[in-house]
Amino acid sequence: MMLPLLLAAFLGTAYGQSVPDTALLIDPRSLLNLEVVPPPSQFNLTNIFLPPGVSEQDASAKPFHVYDDAFLKIIGDNPTLHTIARSEVDPIFHEAVTWYPATDEVFFVQNAGAKAAGTGLAKSNIIQKISLAQVAQVINSSNASAEVDVMLVDPNPPIINSNGATNYRGQIAFTGEGQGNDTAPAIYLMNPVEPYNATILLNNFHGRQFNSPNDLAVNPRNGELYFTDSVYGYYQDFRPALGLPTQVYRLNTDTGALAAVADQFEKPNGITFSPNGSHAYITDTGAGLGFYGYNLSLPASIYRYDVNEDGTFSNRKLFAYASPGIPDGVHCDTEGNVYSGCGDGVHVWNPAGKLIGKIFTGTTAANFRFVGKGRMVITGQTELFYATLAAEGADPVDEF
Repeated sequence: MMLPLLLAAFLGTAYGQSVPDTALLIDPRSLLNLEVVPPPSQFNLTNIFLPPGVSEQDASAKPFHVYDDAFLKIIGDNPTLHTIARSEVDPIFHEAVTWYPATDEVFFVQNAGAKAAGTGLAKSNIIQKISLAQVAQVINSSNASAEVDVMLVDPNPPIINSNGATNYRGQIAFTGEGQGNDTAPAIYLMNPVEPYNATILLNNFHGRQFNSPNDLAVNPRNGELYFTDSVYGYYQDFRPALGLPTQVYRLNTDTGALAAVADQFEKPNGITFSPNGSHAYITDTGAGLGFYGYNLSLPASIYRYDVNEDGTFSNRKLFAYASPGIPDGVHCDTEGNVYSGCGDGVHVWNPAGKLIGKIFTGTTAANFRFVGKGRMVITGQTELFYATLAAEGADPVDEF
């Protein structure tokens, strides 16, 4: 059963293409009939699954896992993965990965509500950034343990319990999950250069507090902001019980128009659009209960919607169910392939929802972002990763 995998690895080719040294070929047929399949109490979405005959050391040594030959085009001839920063226990590499091209810097945030950091109700989380120029120096250094400087960003006024972010009109739009009863969740806009002036774009739905806005994205068709409103402030004990359904909203900052566009989620999380804006992809991390563990029967799924010419959504479809972990941040490349941060790294599906490959980090990848053509930064909670590959991200940077 392992013959196709081993033979292709030995020959160093797959489907007539050269296989990079950092790529591991996986024959999906070898996964269909396992000698032992443990019960859910022993093996579930919290466990990393490795193909038969592949050790964790093998999987990490060749972190670009090829499930379909289409993934070889995505990773190119010489893909690389580097750990560029670490934190002992504080999950400072969590969400909101956003590239600011003018300074070639990448912004991201600490986990809001993390017990190890004491964030959430007692104090807000922090925003940080790194320089990609320094990343290049570090990965080319002879010092294998060298790390990049992780710099604190101090918005004025503060962005409370930030989580998601995206480029928006030359600045960065953040979701803020709020704090307690009195600090309402909000959508903020921050200037990416000092003194990091910030303003509130939105903090209510007709006078009602949102739950915990999680992520946001710009629709390339109309330039509007779409954002998910989830429940994690409540499940991490820094927000009250829900006052609204868990929904997806659209905001036109020019006209002030605000509307709900999608519902029927357990915990809507990441959101992105296809390159031409015709589809929206939204992750539902329903199986994750924050401080309260997991419900294995709830979604760990990505849903796809058609985006109509008027900006509304229709034709909800289950696009993918991820394992291990729950699909969190989600983005597309310029070819329409869909990437999501999952329990063992970044998973990649083709536009039809077929898993074609993984960037294996061996740990939860909460989020990530293409940071210019052929570059990607991945947040792994206590580790920060930098990948090079051939693909290019489709997220709008400065068009709007």
